Amino acid sequence: MAEFSTMQREYWNRATHRWNVKAGATRSGKTHLDYYMIPKRIRACRGNGLILLLGNTKSTLERNILDPMRNLWTPALVGNISSNNTVNLFGRKCYALGADKVSQVTKIQGAGIEYCYGDEVTTWNEEVFQMLKSRLSTPTSCFDGTCNPGPPSHWFKTFLESDADIYQQSYTIDDNPFLSKSFVENLKREYAGTVYYDRYILGLWALADGLVYPMFDKDKHVVKEAPEKGEWYISVDYGTMNPFAAGLWCTNNGVAYLVREYYYDGRKNRRQKTDDEYYRDIEELAGDKAIRYIVVDPSAASFITLIQQRGRYSVIKADNRVLDGIRTTAGLLNAGKIKIHESCTDCIREFRSYSWDERAGEDKVVKESDHAMDMMRYLVMTAMRRIGEVYDVYV
Repeated sequence: MAEFSTMQREYWNRATHRWNVKAGATRSGKTHLDYYMIPKRIRACRGNGLILLLGNTKSTLERNILDPMRNLWTPALVGNISSNNTVNLFGRKCYALGADKVSQVTKIQGAGIEYCYGDEVTTWNEEVFQMLKSRLSTPTSCFDGTCNPGPPSHWFKTFLESDADIYQQSYTIDDNPFLSKSFVENLKREYAGTVYYDRYILGLWALADGLVYPMFDKDKHVVKEAPEKGEWYISVDYGTMNPFAAGLWCTNNGVAYLVREYYYDGRKNRRQKTDDEYYRDIEELAGDKAIRYIVVDPSAASFITLIQQRGRYSVIKADNRVLDGIRTTAGLLNAGKIKIHESCTDCIREFRSYSWDERAGEDKVVKESDHAMDMMRYLVMTAMRRIGEVYDVYV
């Protein structure tokens, strides 16, 4: 058997309840154990119901669970998800589904489930989980799940505090003895000063409050000089009466520099610009730089179409996952991989007021002074991911 940590051995021996959950820090060993736990559970199934794998999406299931298991157990024992949402695991037909949208409820409705594995449970739609509870209906039904903590009011934390038959563990990053000391130190440094340190390092269900990017430091992140060579990008948060924010970025040696910005507030100026006018502003922002592509707010369909029709620049829709984007951006800021030229005063101003909505009861930002922040997030989640400067350390 593979070498396990103390926490992993404890779960292996004691996770005999209906609901078995590992919550806590990223990279703490929660998911690695499941590459062995899943085949153990499948072999124990008696054929009294379906075997189901649920993740945020089928893609995240593939990335977090199936691909690592395939490398460990070979493709002969761990198949690929087919078009009908089934996958062959250790000789048994299993179902693999996303759980991020309420529409997924119908896919498990009416089915008796003997075993369910759940990945990234705190990212699921709550109604999918409520339906799952009613489907674990056989005498031998059980569930294994992992998650990173969210806010204290999260519906899954409420369930974990209920009187259901639950075995649960809480992990910190230091519960994984197999991580290198330098990796752990770097991860702690990247999340320092943010709610993600509490959640992804200490494994706490912590409230997001205060500034979104409290680590922003003018001395560390604002520069007087920017590189003249590198990969050039423009990112755009499109606005009509709300501000239109665009940035000219240069990525160089793994660092993204905001070299110039464009910021137009239609409401403040009492005039809404047209797409044609914004396009000319983008051309002026680009100057003579060879722009690899323009990253645009995906809701700006007409502006994206206009850029495509003009044919001068390549354009892609931005990855608009807000919370993942904020988490990733915070890590890059802490690592010193985002720099802002001193001339970009609107972006600098927004850093100082971009805040969590403490009254929301969940992770939401106050929708004010966020246009340059969104523009930056689009660059991070799209361009920097595509050039390999961002690494996902979520699970």
